[in-house]
Parts: sequence; C-alpha cells; structure tokens
Amino acid sequence: MWRSGPGRHNLRVTLTPADADKILHDNFAPWVLALGLTVEETGERHAVLRLPWSEALARDGGGLSGQALMAAADTATVIAISAARGAYGPMTTVQQSTSFQRPVTGSDVLIDVRITKLGKRMAFADITLTPDGGHEPAAKASTVYALLG
Repeated sequence: MWRSGPGRHNLRVTLTPADADKILHDNFAPWVLALGLTVEETGERHAVLRLPWSEALARDGGGLSGQALMAAADTATVIAISAARGAYGPMTTVQQSTSFQRPVTGSDVLIDVRITKLGKRMAFADITLTPDGGHEPAAKASTVYALLG
C-alpha cells in the first residue's frame, strides 16, 4: 500500500474481496443485501461483483429486471471507490446513467466497475454488466459520486 502527493494520482490502496464483502454487509440496506451480491475481485481502481440469477429478480418474460441491474451497478461502484480509497467512507450517488443492450435470462451477471477519476470530493466510474460466461454486455452504466468524508 502506498500513497503519493496532494493529488493522490499515484494512489495505490486496495481492499481484499473479503474486506469489500464486509463493507457490503455492514453498510447497505437489507433490500440491497437481498440481491445476493458478492465481491469477486478488487483492485487499485476497480471491483467486480457477482449478481446471482434469481427468479425473484426477473420481470415478465423472464429477463432480469433493470431495477436490479441498476441497483447492482450503484452498489458495486461504492465497493470500487472504497477499494481505490483503501476504506469505506460516506459517499452518495450524484448521477447514474444506464443503457440496457440485451436481456439476461438464467445467468449470473458480473458487474465490472472501473474508476475513471477519483478526486478529493468526486468520483467517476464506468460499469459493464455482462452475463457470466458471455462476451457481450447486457448493460453499461456510468456513475458520479460525491465523496462526503
């Protein structure tokens, strides 16, 4: 673990997936935890979470609901920002934009978050949601977060 000057451009702080799972379970509402998200990977400026397939999250027609995918992307962003900062701290979503490209049926979804800018007060991320074993994204999202502490 190391840090650099005032802009922290060379910041290299990360959490283990187990640390990130603990953040998830200690800081999110019961309905978010009911999604069943697990942390697969954490890194210097990214995180990958798994949203398990569930009939309870499917909409008419059998596709995974957009609301579940959006909540998973939002939650995964908190984990990626925490990994980049080395710990969880207060933050809030300022903006989220999601584009749905294809339905997900009968498959877990991997949520890959890449932090594109991490400042003192704001963080920006790009998220790709891909069915497990698939090559084409089901959705893409971008988020902006205000860092409160």
